[in-house]
Amino acid sequence: MKLLFIKARAKVKEESLFSFPFKKLPRKIGLVALIQFTYYLLKIKEFLEKNKKQVFIEKAKGLALGQVLGCNVKAAVKIKDKVDAFLFIGSGMFHPLAIAKETGKKVFCYDPLTKNFFEVSEKEVEKIKRREKGLILKFLSSASVGLLVSVKPGQERIKEALKLKEKLTKQGKRVYIFLFDEFRKEQLENFPQIQCWINLACPGLSLEENLLWFEKVKGKNF
Repeated sequence: MKLLFIKARAKVKEESLFSFPFKKLPRKIGLVALIQFTYYLLKIKEFLEKNKKQVFIEKAKGLALGQVLGCNVKAAVKIKDKVDAFLFIGSGMFHPLAIAKETGKKVFCYDPLTKNFFEVSEKEVEKIKRREKGLILKFLSSASVGLLVSVKPGQERIKEALKLKEKLTKQGKRVYIFLFDEFRKEQLENFPQIQCWINLACPGLSLEENLLWFEKVKGKNF
């Protein structure tokens, strides 16, 4: 089946683009956004620069300027050493948490549609990091491991799963690969023999569920 992806632009009144307390932002700012708002980033950049901010925007391969995904925050990572914090244009916590975790920087969020402005809590980021450490310890003590592999285009990592299975098997673990199209955490309860689940699908799942992200184990020799 052929798929056609059409970029949708959010309809935002121009005055709403700038209705946030920009004085709370530090001097050096990285701009990132959901695809629906990337069209407005240059206008926001111009506005911030007029208000004595130094603004950086980067582009990840295959994405729009400043665009971030739950599984791809490289537009932020590329400029993390140049900025004091990030301003995320969009809604929800999914993407900002990923940015904060991967860059170690403060993340401010603004939704031009609702005019909601807030800073990502350090407690939320630390909570994710503590959970990740706990999952690594659980992985180390687990004899049986389940590898979760999505069949969705852009998320399918079966080759990575086979390599990881071979590596972990050599370490003495029993490894099983589970293919799925739609993730439902309740289905994991059907496999009580699995002591640790490793996520090879969307990294965002590991932000919300007790799933160890495969990047944390694939290149390590424990």
